[in-house]
Amino acid sequence: MAEGSLTARLAALADGDYRAFQAKLIPTLDPGKILGVRAPALRALAKETAGSAEALDFMAALPHRYYDEDNLHALYINAIRDYPRALRELRRFLPYVDNWATCDMLSPRSFRRRPEGLADEARRWISSGETYTARFGIGVLMKFYLDEGFEPEMPGWAAAACRGDYYVDMGAAWYFATAIAKRPEAVIPLLEERRLSVWVHNKTIQKALESSRVSEETKARLRTLRIK
Repeated sequence: MAEGSLTARLAALADGDYRAFQAKLIPTLDPGKILGVRAPALRALAKETAGSAEALDFMAALPHRYYDEDNLHALYINAIRDYPRALRELRRFLPYVDNWATCDMLSPRSFRRRPEGLADEARRWISSGETYTARFGIGVLMKFYLDEGFEPEMPGWAAAACRGDYYVDMGAAWYFATAIAKRPEAVIPLLEERRLSVWVHNKTIQKALESSRVSEETKARLRTLRIK
C-alpha cells in the first residue's frame, strides 16, 4: 500500500477485535478482505476526504481489495448531492458489492427527494438477478417509497425478486414488514393469497410482530396467516 494512500489510512485505523467480529457477522466474505475499521473512524475519514482528488482517484479504481474500502466508497456515494452523478457512480459500483453490510450502507442523500426516474431505477435493480443489486433496489423502495411516492405495484416488484436467495429474501421480508406498518392494505393481501415463498411469508410476519409500529389489531390478523 502506498504511503499516504486512503488504503494505508484505513489499515492504520484497523482494529483486530472488530475485524474478528465483522468476519462472524459477514460469513460470505473472506476474512482476509476485512481490515476492521470501526464505523465512527470510517465516517470521519469519509467526511474529511470526500470530494478530494484522492477520493476521486480512489473511486475510479475498481474493484477494491478490502471490504473497508468498499464501505468508504459507499460513504462517498452517499455524500454526492447531484443525483445524475450519484446514479452514475452507483451503476459503476453496484456490480462490485459482495456483501449485505456494504449494500445496506448505501443510501445516497440525493435520493431523499425521490428524483424523477428513481423508482424505475429501483425496479431495474430489483429485477437484475444480482443478489446485492436486487437487495439494494428493495432497500430503495423501503427507504424512499413507503410514504409519498408509493405505488400499489411496488410490493409486487419485491415479491418477484424472491427466488430463494437468502440476502434478497431477507431484504424483501424486511421491506414487507416495514410496509405492513405503513401500507398494510398493499402487503397483507400478498400474505392472504400466499403469493410469497413460505420462508419470506413467515419471516415477514415474524418481523412485523416484532415491530412497535404495527398495531395490535394488525398483529392479531397476521398471527392467523402463519404457515406451519
